[in-house]
Amino acid sequence: MKRIAWDQFFMAQSHLISTRSTCTRLMVGATIVRDKRMIASGYNGSIAGGDHCTEKGCFVVEGHCIRTIHAEMNALLQCAKFGASTDQAELYVTHFPCVACCKSIIQAGIKTVYYAKDYKNHPYAIQLFEQAGVEVKKVPFDHEILNEDSLSKQMTMDTIKAAVEAENLPDETSTRLLESIQSKLI
Repeated sequence: MKRIAWDQFFMAQSHLISTRSTCTRLMVGATIVRDKRMIASGYNGSIAGGDHCTEKGCFVVEGHCIRTIHAEMNALLQCAKFGASTDQAELYVTHFPCVACCKSIIQAGIKTVYYAKDYKNHPYAIQLFEQAGVEVKKVPFDHEILNEDSLSKQMTMDTIKAAVEAENLPDETSTRLLESIQSKLI
C-alpha cells in the first residue's frame, strides 16, 4: 500500500487538532514540525481555564473575536512554554494565517508554511512572508486519506496488483485486468 505523503500526514494532524477548537466562527488547527517530527500543535480557542466561545459566545470587537487565540499562536506558545526551538521548522495549518500570526511565524524562524484552505489571504501577510524568505505552499487536504473504505480498497488493489504482476502477463492484459478490477472496487 502506498504510504501517506508527509505533507498530507501533517495536514491530517492539523485537521484533527482543529476539532478541539472552541471557536464558533472557524475551526483552525496548526502543527509545527521539525525534521519530520511534530514538536507542537494548537487550535483556536480561549486561554487555558477561560471562557470559551462555544459556552459564552464570541467576544467580537471591530469584526474580530478577541476571546480567541489563533491556532498558529497557540502552537508557537506551546513551543515557548516547553522549550522547543521553532528555528527552521515547518508549520502546517488548516487555513492561511492572518497578518498577526504571519508576523509571529516569521519571528519564530519558521521556514515553510503549508496551508490547506485560503482564508482572507491578506496581501500584506503574503508580502511579509516573501520579504522574510518564508516559503508558503497551499496543500489542499485530501479527506479521503482518512476514509476507511478508501484505505481498504487501496490495500485490496495493491494486493491484486502484486498478484497480477507476479503472473508475468503481457502488459496490455495486466493493464486491462487491473482497470476492470479497479472499476468494480469503486
